Amino acid sequence: MKYFIIVGAAVLAIVAVILIIIFSTKPAAPAQSGSYTSISQETAKEMMQKNDGHIVVDVRRQDEFESGHIPGAVCIPNESISTQKPKELPDFDQIILVYCRSGRRSKEASQKLYEMGYRNVYEFGGILDWTGEITNQKTPEPTPVLVVDTGKKKFYATLEDNSSAKALIEKLSAETLTLDMNDYGGFEKVASLPYSLPRNDTKITTSPGDIILYNGNSITVYYGENTWSFTRLARIGNVSKSDLLDALGSGSATVSFYLEWSE
Repeated sequence: MKYFIIVGAAVLAIVAVILIIIFSTKPAAPAQSGSYTSISQETAKEMMQKNDGHIVVDVRRQDEFESGHIPGAVCIPNESISTQKPKELPDFDQIILVYCRSGRRSKEASQKLYEMGYRNVYEFGGILDWTGEITNQKTPEPTPVLVVDTGKKKFYATLEDNSSAKALIEKLSAETLTLDMNDYGGFEKVASLPYSLPRNDTKITTSPGDIILYNGNSITVYYGENTWSFTRLARIGNVSKSDLLDALGSGSATVSFYLEWSE
């Protein structure tokens, strides 16, 4: 009888401990929605007043940023955001407030940051609607960005300042260029152009993201390194070899090149 009393007391003690643990445990945090959070500009202003380690991110180009931005913001252009963590954003848990000019690029950038692992991303539209303080305000000239669309993913490339890139801009302003590109040498996708462009050849060692004109009549997207004399047309920023190979695949790939102008 004494044995059963001891066992019973032990069981009751274990049950009591389990109940204490259950009722003292905080409820689980709600699951993430799978995207960033859109907020009003008034809410963004209120959040900017808090001393919580937040950062305000302007995802326009550097020249747009320099023409006028929200005080304290840092510039991380949308086209430079890929799958690699920006050096300006070392903390995945930091509160990030994102804006652009009109609200399109801020949405794209916010989603990319969320997919990269940042969990406190708040998008609040464009500086066009901002009624708060703006530093060094002036209107920038619209400039083109080269879009490289693989069908699976879009990459945004900054065009070079040379006659080759200017000629390409003129061509793409009239129509989209869609090409079947193939691997060559284990470091590039290449296709013949339907026209020739002026050459500005220099000896270059390529890196992933370089868009190159070869012999004036071929365009290449580099995902590896190669040293040769040719012309750089544009460059996709902050992109890795694996990012490009994942989007381009092996063998033939249909790639479209077109322009998007700053709004």
